[in-house]
Amino acid sequence: MLRIECPCCGPRDHDEFRYGGDASVTRPAHDDPDPEAWYRYVYVRTNPAGLHREFWQHVTGCRQWLVVERDTRNHVIAC
Repeated sequence: MLRIECPCCGPRDHDEFRYGGDASVTRPAHDDPDPEAWYRYVYVRTNPAGLHREFWQHVTGCRQWLVVERDTRNHVIAC
């Protein structure tokens, strides 16, 4: 079981959180008309082996959004 350190609530089981996506991708500007930039943002992803930055929301606790570093090889959450 994954344990995620919430800055407001302390360490919690991952069941209390919802995965929110890749935190390492930069979103294009809202008014960016380049369809290729939006295509890359929405569809093109790497499959990293090692530390990866992710958004998680503490849905059953304080409802805060967190950026968590998780090792994709063994699911260990970095402090």
